[in-house]
Amino acid sequence: MSARTLIVRLGSLGDLVHTLPAVAALRRTFPAMEIDWLVDRPHREFLELVPVVTSLVVLESRGAGGWIAARRRMRARRYELALDFQGLLKSAALARMSGAARVMGFERAALREPQAAWFYRDRIAVDDTRHVIDKNLRLAQAAGATPGPLEFPIRIVRSPRIDAFAAGLPGRYTLINPGAAWPNKRWPPDRLAALARHLRDHHGLSSVVLWGPGEADAASAVVAGSAGSAHLAPPTGLQDLIALAQGARLMVSGDTGPLHITSALGVPAVALFGPTNPLRNGPWDPEDISLSEYPRCDCHYERRCRRAAADWCLARIGTGDVMQAIDTRLRRANAVAGSRHI
Repeated sequence: MSARTLIVRLGSLGDLVHTLPAVAALRRTFPAMEIDWLVDRPHREFLELVPVVTSLVVLESRGAGGWIAARRRMRARRYELALDFQGLLKSAALARMSGAARVMGFERAALREPQAAWFYRDRIAVDDTRHVIDKNLRLAQAAGATPGPLEFPIRIVRSPRIDAFAAGLPGRYTLINPGAAWPNKRWPPDRLAALARHLRDHHGLSSVVLWGPGEADAASAVVAGSAGSAHLAPPTGLQDLIALAQGARLMVSGDTGPLHITSALGVPAVALFGPTNPLRNGPWDPEDISLSEYPRCDCHYERRCRRAAADWCLARIGTGDVMQAIDTRLRRANAVAGSRHI
């Protein structure tokens, strides 16, 4: 197959990362295929770092003007196939508006909005209890992609600002990410500060605390409570995060885009989960560790916890448990590094 194909996955950042292996499988199977990707404007920067994509169709706005412009661009490309990896009415409608001869998506039971199935010509059955990466690969395989190793084709970039920042750190470092778009995914800063002290005292590692818009106060609180073991990252864009990941020994984070990007780049992870399911959304490396309150959480996939503050789901993950997970994950990483030198 060498037909022109449209990938529909508008966001979010973590979901884009989880779609990469499926798109990489298509590229590996059909080297001559032209693969376009329809994406929301805020995530354009990330996909510009994905070399297996031929071109981007950017949904510049959510209004009628954005839809009309995207439709015009898609129709001009004359797609043979459109694959909707998102499963919303919005994404399915846009896939159908592309004019593709064949529109494929998941069966109703595996869709976040089951009505989206109306827009598909082909509906693919999947095991929706498995990781979303596996779900996406199943759709790609239904389109003809052959199974193979997981690939996350992200172009590595350097950042002079990050190079200068990292040069001032005392050796290698870990990344700590206190922020998240959902308040329900944020672990308390004082506990993250305790982790930074543990990493220094028991592993000789400093910590770099990441932050994005609206997260500076939480990041600063981690640094302030770390007794000098943590350092506030400079203002960090996507390319800066990729550059920082090159020297990181570990990532500690909730269920956020930065966690999934660094995992795709091979950084070992200890991940904290409350309202979302790590079996579907968490790190996929079997050596990584996810600590989860999901089985006991009653606000699944909700932005805010409905429980009283004293009984907040994510806060039930204890600091000692995370420290133990950090020790285990670093020991595994050291064992792998040692085996490479035998």
